[in-house]
Amino acid sequence: MKIFIYLLIVLAVVVIGYNVTLLNFDDVFNGDSGIALIGILCAACVIVLLGILLTSRSISKRFKQ
Repeated sequence: MKIFIYLLIVLAVVVIGYNVTLLNFDDVFNGDSGIALIGILCAACVIVLLGILLTSRSISKRFKQ
């Protein structure tokens, strides 16, 4: 499960990298740039949530011991 979570984090980073290449910094909120910005924010949320999941799993393992 831990490897799967790390794999998802890596995929989210790849999605962020791809969406950064689609951004038009002159007009960020229109067209494809707006969609890329939404994709970047969603992937960042995934990374934060998976980080919370990893932290909570490590805490629960410590309390079980």
